[in-house]
Amino acid sequence: MEFIKCGESHIQAVTQFYHKVIDYLETHINYPFWSSEHPSDEAVALAVRRGEQYICLIDGKIAGAVSLSENPEGYYEAGEWSKSLSRGEFLSVHVLAVGSEYYNRGVGSFMIDGCVSVARKSGYKALRLDIVPNNLPAEKLYRKKGFTYAGTKDLLRGYPQIPVFDLYELNLE
Repeated sequence: MEFIKCGESHIQAVTQFYHKVIDYLETHINYPFWSSEHPSDEAVALAVRRGEQYICLIDGKIAGAVSLSENPEGYYEAGEWSKSLSRGEFLSVHVLAVGSEYYNRGVGSFMIDGCVSVARKSGYKALRLDIVPNNLPAEKLYRKKGFTYAGTKDLLRGYPQIPVFDLYELNLE
């Protein structure tokens, strides 16, 4: 497995990967409530251009994808964080996905390890994230990787179907 930062040449493949994940979720339990609107093609392209999009490759094929950003995309100040950190002191994990054909092969765990490595090398003090309540696969992965629960909060995102999110953190120091 390889964890790499995406470049412009990856945009089409990464957007296609997320489309495939969404197609799968539409016929199975859609724990994160993803749709063609999120993660959007535009958001993926922007994450790539900002240097925030990463992928996990297995034999040259995308097995997983994740975005790491200083922007938590919401009112993270509401979180019950164990340490008081300002924006810019932590990275937010967004849209972590594993292709269904790679389930139960350690891809999610490998990607979290990659996120931790990127954050540490860049001097961040923590990784933080939010998930839709009852997203059991994500909750299981993050807890297994040492993340701790930091409350269920309204992040003021304005999604009527997701009024609150479960927050998690992994302190790196």
